[in-house]
Amino acid sequence: MTRRSIDRSGEVLPAGEKRQSNPLSLQQMAAIKEFDTCTIANAIETFNIRLRNEGYSRPGLRCFTETFPSVLGFAATCSIRSSDPPMAGNAYLDRTDWWTAIEALPTPRIALVQDVGPRPSSGACVGEVHAAILQAFGCAGLITNGAVRDIPAVARMGFPMFARDVAVSHAYVHIIEYGCAVEILGLKVRCGDLLYADCHGVVSIPLQIAAEVAAVAARIRAKERRIIDVCLSPGFSHEKLLDTIQKDQY
Repeated sequence: MTRRSIDRSGEVLPAGEKRQSNPLSLQQMAAIKEFDTCTIANAIETFNIRLRNEGYSRPGLRCFTETFPSVLGFAATCSIRSSDPPMAGNAYLDRTDWWTAIEALPTPRIALVQDVGPRPSSGACVGEVHAAILQAFGCAGLITNGAVRDIPAVARMGFPMFARDVAVSHAYVHIIEYGCAVEILGLKVRCGDLLYADCHGVVSIPLQIAAEVAAVAARIRAKERRIIDVCLSPGFSHEKLLDTIQKDQY
């Protein structure tokens, strides 16, 4: 496989292309992380730019290295196979061409690894060594439909690994393609997509509304807080709850 770089839309760039700049400011990125993925998903719905049953991972994804992680970054994608030996090419550890592609993306990054084999959890795609490599290349975490390993060691590194399973061995893990579109438990991701992950799963944030989503999330959270406060108050009544909901509607 030839060396290549990738821009945020997933298009191939010439070798040596400069890294793409982050379309969001540090303040805008920090503002998104003030909310959980559920609130961000609710905020995205208000823009009506995609269906409500799209743009997020389905059940089965778990962070094995932290209790309540929160990771925001741009997707550095690749597809692997762990169940069978490679037909040709080098082992996973030798694929320095993927590292070059990762460097073309804006920071922070999240490694997205789809195991496309018939048995996706046959081997761990990332353990202590690869977590260290990915972290060195600006990745804030890993998301995979496959398996991971070296859980205590990677947890000490502060590198969240979202996966479906754990596995003792790396088996025959090898890269099929990088910079490609992947699918992780129902979430379709292109290289360079902005992703936000926490204990609930992963949501994709469309770049065209990413700068506005935190402000909308704040309004949604304030509205929800008013309803919750009424429900938990000593003087709760049906009428007070209905009045609160109606005031927010108008």
